[in-house]
Amino acid sequence: MPTAYLLVSHGSRDPRPEIAMQKLVWLVNKRVQNRLIDKNLHFIGEGVGVTSATIYDVCIGAASLELSPQPLHEQIRLFAKHAILRGCRHLKILPLLLLPGVHVMEDIPREVIQAQQALGGEIKLDLQPYLGSQPNMRWLVAKRMVFSKVDAWVLLAHGSRRPGSLEQIERLATDLGAVSAYWSVAPSLQERIQDLVSRGNKIVGILPYFLFPGGITDAIAQSIEGLKLQFPEASLHLAQPLAASTDLADLIGDLIANETKIINW
Repeated sequence: MPTAYLLVSHGSRDPRPEIAMQKLVWLVNKRVQNRLIDKNLHFIGEGVGVTSATIYDVCIGAASLELSPQPLHEQIRLFAKHAILRGCRHLKILPLLLLPGVHVMEDIPREVIQAQQALGGEIKLDLQPYLGSQPNMRWLVAKRMVFSKVDAWVLLAHGSRRPGSLEQIERLATDLGAVSAYWSVAPSLQERIQDLVSRGNKIVGILPYFLFPGGITDAIAQSIEGLKLQFPEASLHLAQPLAASTDLADLIGDLIANETKIINW
C-alpha cells in the first residue's frame, strides 16, 4: 500500500509562512516524482524487468501545530481520511521544526496519539524524526554560507529553555566554523556581534536558522539595522531563511523518495 506524508510546521499569524509552506509541498511533490522516475529508469537499466506502468501515488500534505482553525490532531485525522481514500494505510508525519524543544518532544507526539485514537486501525500513524535532526541539514546550511565572503558567521536560531535542546545547534555551528546565537535565550545576537567585532572581524554574516520569513525574521532584520549603527566599523550581512530556495524541498523530497517503493505491474 502507498504511504502518505504530512509535513507539520509551527504555524504563524503572518500569512507568509503558510504561503511558503504550500509552495514547499508543491516543490517536494515535484522532487519526489522526479526522483521516482530516475529510480525506475535505473531499475529497468539493471535488467531487473521492464514495466508497462509505474505507480507514483505519493500523497503529501501540510498541517500546522499552532494558529490553525483546527487543532493538529484534527488536521491529521482529516488528512488521514483523505489518504485512506487514496489507498494509503500508512501515514508518516514529519515535523518541520529545527530544535528538539517542547513542540517536538511533547506537543506533536501528544497530537499524533490523539489522532491515532480517533482513527483506530484504519491507518497507521508514524511520527518521524524532526527536520533539524536530519543529517543533510548540515549540508543545507553549509550551502547557504559558501556564496558570501565574510570574516565570521553567526548561526542564529530561535533557542529553547528545554535542557539539552541547544546541543544540536552548538554542534552544527562548530562543524560549520560559525558561532551560535539565539533569539530567545543567551547568548544573544548583540553579544556575539560585539565579541566578533572586538576580535577584529570586519565582515560578519548572520544566517537565520529559520525555515520561513515571518515576524521573527522581520524583527531580526530590524535588530541588525540597529547593530549596524552600534558597530559602524563592521559590515553585517543577513542571509535568507532556509526555505528561500529549492534545497529544502530537495532534502525532504529525497527522504520521501528513498522510502518509496516502485510498484511495477
